Amino acid sequence: MTKPERPRLVVGVSGASGVTYGLRVLDACRELSVESHLIFSKAAALTLAQETSLSIAQAQARADVIHKVGDVGASVASGSFPTLGMIIAPCSVRTMSEIATGVTSSLLTRAADVTLKERRPLVLMVRETPLHLGHLRTMVRLAEMGAIIAPPLPAFYAKPATLDEMVDQAVGRALDLFGLSWRPVKRWGQDVGPLTGDA
Repeated sequence: MTKPERPRLVVGVSGASGVTYGLRVLDACRELSVESHLIFSKAAALTLAQETSLSIAQAQARADVIHKVGDVGASVASGSFPTLGMIIAPCSVRTMSEIATGVTSSLLTRAADVTLKERRPLVLMVRETPLHLGHLRTMVRLAEMGAIIAPPLPAFYAKPATLDEMVDQAVGRALDLFGLSWRPVKRWGQDVGPLTGDA
């Protein structure tokens, strides 16, 4: 297989609260010289307006390539298009449920399905709480299919001073799952916590 000049990452943004996670993934990709392929759901556009002062155009400008959510014939809908994998940040319960069934109705979930069938990392930053049994069973099913469930939880050991630092830590740890090391991440035993094993 011919490798692209730059590594590619598919970035999905669903309508769950926390659109800033997806935006920061796009920023990180740019800093890491990773080609980002953005799929923005219709519901994500509503969340963007609710949670930020950005327009859709401003959000999309952070990506290298933009795919319309209805374009099921896009490059990222095919396993022959090489990528590092896909992250959905944030991932709604509806989106994860659709992926779990394999009955995909948009490019967002089709690209996720392709990622799974090609045995590439699919990271789902699921944003929901509390979780009922149906949610939990769906997550188990996705994990059995090969997806990685990575809720964006705060890492208090990193001693975040701002909300932005909390977001960046969660995004950076998710990017670790693709072998991408992003500068803002504070790592235990290096930046924080014990530096040696001495008692």
